[in-house]
This record gives sequence, C-alpha cells and structure tokens, in this order.
Amino acid sequence: MIIYKTKDYQDLSRRAASIIAAQIIIKPDCVLGLATGSSPVGLYQQLVLQYQNGDLDFSKVTSVNLDEYKGLGPDHDQSYRRFMDTNLFDHVNIDKTHTFVPNGLEEDSSRACEEYNQKIESVGGVDLQLLGIGNNGHIGFNEPGEAFECDTHCVELTQSTIEANKRFFESEADVPRYAYTMGIRNIMQARKILLIASGRAKAQALKDALYGPVTPHVPASILQLHKDVAVVADEEALELIDR
Repeated sequence: MIIYKTKDYQDLSRRAASIIAAQIIIKPDCVLGLATGSSPVGLYQQLVLQYQNGDLDFSKVTSVNLDEYKGLGPDHDQSYRRFMDTNLFDHVNIDKTHTFVPNGLEEDSSRACEEYNQKIESVGGVDLQLLGIGNNGHIGFNEPGEAFECDTHCVELTQSTIEANKRFFESEADVPRYAYTMGIRNIMQARKILLIASGRAKAQALKDALYGPVTPHVPASILQLHKDVAVVADEEALELIDR
C-alpha cells in the first residue's frame, strides 16, 4: 500500500487523476471500476481536462460502476448513471455502450446482482478500481456488518449513509433505502485499487481502515489485504494518522 499525502482537495484530484490517466495510457482498453459521490467529482473534472487537451483517449475504455440506487432509472437526476454521464461520460469520447451500472429498475434483486456479476466477469475483470470511503468506513454501499459481503448484492442503507446522501435529494424521505453494490470480493479482485479521501470528516474512518484490525465493522479495512493499493488523501483526512 502506498499513501500519497496531498495539500487539499484540488491537489488530491490532480494526483488521483494522474494515476487513472497512467492506467489508460499504459492499457488503452483497460476496465475502470468507477465510483460516485462528492469525492471523485474533482478527479473526473481533471480527466475531462486531460481529454480536452488531447492527452487522453477513452475510446477503448470500458467502465463498471460500483453501485446504483434500487428503484432509480438512468434518467433520474440522482441516479448514478446520470451522475457518471454528467461528470464524465458526456465530456469524453468513451463508448457509452461499454459503460455499465447496476440496473436500478430491476425489482428482482437476485437477478440484478447475478447479471452484474456476469457483466464484470464478461469484460475481463477490473484493472483499476476507484473507491471513496464513507464516514463509517463503507466502500461502495458495503456497510458495516457482521460479515464481508462477497459479490454484488442488494443492501439496506444505514441511517448514517442516508443522512450523508440526503443533501442530493429534496428531502430525506426521497433518499432510496436500498441499493445494488459490488461486494467485497468484486472489489478485491480488481488488479489495482485507488482509494481517495478528503476532509476531516473522513479522518477516523481512514485511520481505522488503514491501521486498525481487518473487520467487517470497517469494510474498507479489507484493503489492507490487497497487493496493490494506492491511497490519495489530503492533510485533513490524514490528520489522525501518525506518519
């Protein structure tokens, strides 16, 4: 595991984008595992700038997203498909038929999860998986629990996650209560993992994930067992860690 300490969020976004850009340059037909939320927005902006400057070509890239709210279709303004279109896909030359997100409109949870597991396998697995980290240590929507969930599954969101996400909706009541998410095994099978964290609110979760025991009560702690993890975090997110 390598930890890159950055000054602030903007610096973090540039550093993390450079890691993803290097992956695309080294392997133009790579499979990127992508994440949503506030943490990667700046990173995606940096990738768009590099594309606009002629430094990146997304034409052969395939992407698979970590998760999607159950019950939201791709046209919903808070769906993660819409998020990816708005923040990245609409601004680069990626083939959208090669970009995949769990089917939030599939009511049969078993079918939705099995189809997504098959999709990840069919594209050859993930070369680089981008992750944020929740205040409670979750990655994707893998919430703290008694066991690590292995493959794509339907999860009931915790109240803390609902609270964190309600700012994107008109009210807390509008936040979906369930989501489809890649499981821990899906994530750990990625050849490389990039974890980003910004702000003092992530400091305790980051410390627990990187230096605490490996436990499903802190899902991100499983990353300690992966052979190739890069962590890009700003000064505030790293403030509890004794370097």
